[in-house]
Amino acid sequence: MNDDPFPDEGWRRLAGRSLLASAVKSLAIVAGVVAGLLRFLTSRDWPIGGIAAVCAAAAMLVVSAVVAYDVARLRTTRWRLTRERLELRSGITLRRHRAIPLDRVRSVNLRADPVARVFGLTVVKVGTGEHAAEGTELVLDPLTRHEAESLRRTLLRQDERPASGEGPLAELRWSWIRYAPLSLWSFTGAALVLGALYKALNSFGAKRLVTEAADGLWDWVTARPLVAVPLILAVNLAVGVLGAVLLFAESWGRYRLEREPGRLRLHRGLLTTRSLTLEERRLRGVEISEPLLLRLGGGARVKTIATGLGKADEHETEDAAALTPPLPRAMAWSLATKIANSPAAPPAPAIPRTDALGHATPMDAPWPTAGVTGHGAAPGRHRATERDAGEAAGPDTGAGGLAMGALVPHPAAAGRRRIVRALVTVAVLAASAGLASWLLPWQWSRAAVWAIPALALPFGMWLAVESARSLGHALGRRHLLTRQGAVVRRTIALDRRGVSGWTITESYFQRRSGLLTVSAATAAGKGHYDVVDVDRGDGLELAARAVPGLLEPFLVREKK
Repeated sequence: MNDDPFPDEGWRRLAGRSLLASAVKSLAIVAGVVAGLLRFLTSRDWPIGGIAAVCAAAAMLVVSAVVAYDVARLRTTRWRLTRERLELRSGITLRRHRAIPLDRVRSVNLRADPVARVFGLTVVKVGTGEHAAEGTELVLDPLTRHEAESLRRTLLRQDERPASGEGPLAELRWSWIRYAPLSLWSFTGAALVLGALYKALNSFGAKRLVTEAADGLWDWVTARPLVAVPLILAVNLAVGVLGAVLLFAESWGRYRLEREPGRLRLHRGLLTTRSLTLEERRLRGVEISEPLLLRLGGGARVKTIATGLGKADEHETEDAAALTPPLPRAMAWSLATKIANSPAAPPAPAIPRTDALGHATPMDAPWPTAGVTGHGAAPGRHRATERDAGEAAGPDTGAGGLAMGALVPHPAAAGRRRIVRALVTVAVLAASAGLASWLLPWQWSRAAVWAIPALALPFGMWLAVESARSLGHALGRRHLLTRQGAVVRRTIALDRRGVSGWTITESYFQRRSGLLTVSAATAAGKGHYDVVDVDRGDGLELAARAVPGLLEPFLVREKK
């Protein structure tokens, strides 16, 4: 395979060193089994020699069973690479034959956990252009490291020469670790650690010890609440922050994002290494994700919208579409612009359009920028603004037309809808609190239930105002931009050529406010991306102009 990218050697086996890796990994199962046996046998007053003999026999039985299963799996699994396709035959009791045409390969994902790295093994996942779902990937588990890398280059039709001398698009800076604590893990990490510790101690028969410790802690808290509660909260925060930092280091250590000819390649992982190669022509856009805490800290994350991406594994802590760790917002926008304006993507078609007077203009003619942003302009009706800023090509626009600073704010009615929803929610909570205070027999509980609507009012109003301020959209030469979200603000830049259809949603309350929601359907990412609560005329015009000719047969325009 190393000399000829299309070998004629027939069917190949997986790496035989997998047996050693399986034996090592089975020790985790051995630990649980031995712990259970110790707990059971000691309660029956068995002698130490007998307990040791039984535990040793059980350990050998577990390791032998795991290795025997892996032997059977390796003997029944074959793969081969021909000039037309990659094939895999697998299955011990139920035989399965899968084949992927080489021209359908869109991504190759390499993964090696610490045990696999010790034995020089790598798991290869080959993705197609199908929408990610269970069974759409072909998995070779495992190959040798050299064989996996050679297969990756062959499937993606690459040689061994470096892509270019421009350097990586992004590389880890350890100063970014300051964004790691800006997540929910900082507040919930200690509870997760305690839960895992309790489960482990319980399996070793220490449930009584844990119960006594919990009772003693509760007595201390009730005896000295002014000291205990702040101290417990501080310890919880410290453990959560430490866990978030360690998780960041393991997931994003040695991070590097680079551009190869026609592809993006992502490397990351300190203990478990991960490598994802993705064809740029399969990119359908990018997403800037700004969760609340990260946004307050000035950070953001970049995710890809692409076809052929598989789902993250159950033990994965990161989204499979994530291209970056948390990093400064300005750097995230800059990187998103570079990725979205990929030189590998073909230019947008020169489709005629009309200006404000109805005269045809070429696609390359820039629209005047209106200088309107989602936070800087008073919300209202924006028909003229939509036409002016919809396809802006000002100084904030990249080579591909991805305008980052000209999002058109949505009408004031969108903000009113959110404020009304918040007030109705608070009113329902207040009515429930009134009913509860009338039914509850305890005086202190009658006053306590009113704290719920009292806290919900300011939070709901903040959520409504922030959600309204986040709304925005724009139409670039290559991308449809949309932004929404208060707790997690997401800005989507969707390639217009990847839009396959439109869904126009208009609820009863939206019709009364003159609003609607425009959803762009695509084969990438989550399948659809919404422009929420946009003015009815602006939304239909946006959809018609984003993909000319797709929605036009269903529109009835007013005669002027």
